[in-house]
Amino acid sequence: MEIEKKFLIQSLKDVPGDISDYKYHDLEQGYLSTEPVVRVRKEDDTYYLTYKGSGMLVREEYNLPLTKESYEHLVKKADGIVIKKRRYLIPLENGLTCELDVFRGKYEGLLLAEVEFSSEEEANAFVPPAWFDTEVTFDSRYHNSNMSKAKIMEA
Repeated sequence: MEIEKKFLIQSLKDVPGDISDYKYHDLEQGYLSTEPVVRVRKEDDTYYLTYKGSGMLVREEYNLPLTKESYEHLVKKADGIVIKKRRYLIPLENGLTCELDVFRGKYEGLLLAEVEFSSEEEANAFVPPAWFDTEVTFDSRYHNSNMSKAKIMEA
């Protein structure tokens, strides 16, 4: 199960500390299907095939390893935009981590924070730090699978 909340971030200036001090991953992901969500992802030098069930705050998620060759073959079959972003890992209170996505390409300038939780109760009790802006957990426009369709938002 994936249990996560999403928030917009207005500016990298709002992030505590120096962004270059945080660990990060470069991500590229394409969607073979958006209902259900079937995605291929390159995370640095690691490759995955992911299935995600329906839902906003809570949904099923399964990740399977891929080879580089399989990823490169499948990403060519992706519908719509291949999403590219850098994901910074920013520690939060209570052992939580903010995964701050800094988008490139079509969504250049979009900053989206995701926080994953171990339970729905923990997610519902979460008080976001002051540098988080609008919560978009229940706004389907901010699901990367929908963003790949390139018809939703102006970043």
